[in-house]
Amino acid sequence: MIKIVTIVGARPQIIKAAALSRAINDQFKNQISEVIVHTGQHYDHNMSQVFFDELRIPQPDINLNIGSASHGIQTAKMIQGIEKILHERKPNAIVLYGDTNSTLAGAIAASKIHVPVVHIEAGLRSFNKSMPEEINRIMCDHVSTLLFTPTKAGLTNLQNEGFELHRSKSYSVDHPGVFHCGDVMYDNSLYFARIAETQSAIFNHFKTKPNQYILATIHRDHNTDQPERLEAIFEAIHQIATSDEVDVFIPLHPRTKKMLSKNLTPSLYQKITENKRIMISKPVSFLDMINLEKNASMIITDSGGVQKEAYFFHKPVLILRPQTEWVEIVEQGAGKICDADQQKIIEAFQTFRYDQKINFSPIFGDGKAAEFIARKMVEIF
Repeated sequence: MIKIVTIVGARPQIIKAAALSRAINDQFKNQISEVIVHTGQHYDHNMSQVFFDELRIPQPDINLNIGSASHGIQTAKMIQGIEKILHERKPNAIVLYGDTNSTLAGAIAASKIHVPVVHIEAGLRSFNKSMPEEINRIMCDHVSTLLFTPTKAGLTNLQNEGFELHRSKSYSVDHPGVFHCGDVMYDNSLYFARIAETQSAIFNHFKTKPNQYILATIHRDHNTDQPERLEAIFEAIHQIATSDEVDVFIPLHPRTKKMLSKNLTPSLYQKITENKRIMISKPVSFLDMINLEKNASMIITDSGGVQKEAYFFHKPVLILRPQTEWVEIVEQGAGKICDADQQKIIEAFQTFRYDQKINFSPIFGDGKAAEFIARKMVEIF
């Protein structure tokens, strides 16, 4: 039996880990032993603990309780804690997800003491190194022994950076294995959408109806912490809700809630809070979020994960960033990059509102990515 240490710390990672934990429990429980470490990067109950409960994944064996801090302080504390765990547990590999500070810390800690790194969501690139996530994902990829990429674009990016795509066995950090596996979040979306239909009661609490609202999520500090960007985004949302008489549902991230009254002009803040078509709530549970995505007419977001989930459920998406690592969504015509440009947001909304000819090809796999990853780990380690 092989032993893996899985590192989670932020909401998307907790959700992604559910797919692999489920695959291990269902098909590989006699071959893989998993130790889950929660760094505590997201420590708010609504953004972390509730997901463990609702997704029915094992409680973390260890919680580092790092909490919020600057990038350097937070990452340094994580490295220290993860290194200690790796020395104590002596796993065959460490499993890392995505591109957060928890991912970077795990990659540094493991590679320094020669524990093989397995990176899930490898090869994604926004080609914007001013984003901390871009630095995290590049650095993690380049110290990984196994890289599992969800898309063909990810394969191309890794090949362009010098990775050999068709290497045989005997993988190492110097000679890593690269695999196109599909997306574990597609696994989850298929699985949990069925559960959400019966267990999510989100539409009982808010005055909106399926397919008659836009779902919006804004959380990246690049948007929330810059007044001019936040102003442009919410001006566009207000205009769409008012002029086009469209309901907009916004489950508000804690960072955005904090910055809304601080960084919006008083007049816009008043308009947003008094607009009856703009429904602002606290963060919702994962099943509620799945239900909101599945039943929205359109999605506006700066989240990489929500961009994908929009595609999974065949919803057009307006991307509030200057680039996206999910370039396939834009290439398919299912997403438009609007950045924090008020006019581009409104124009993209108008285009999608009347365009019913969007191509949603199956670019994220067959819904069995986690099973593929688990099987490869058993074969290789």
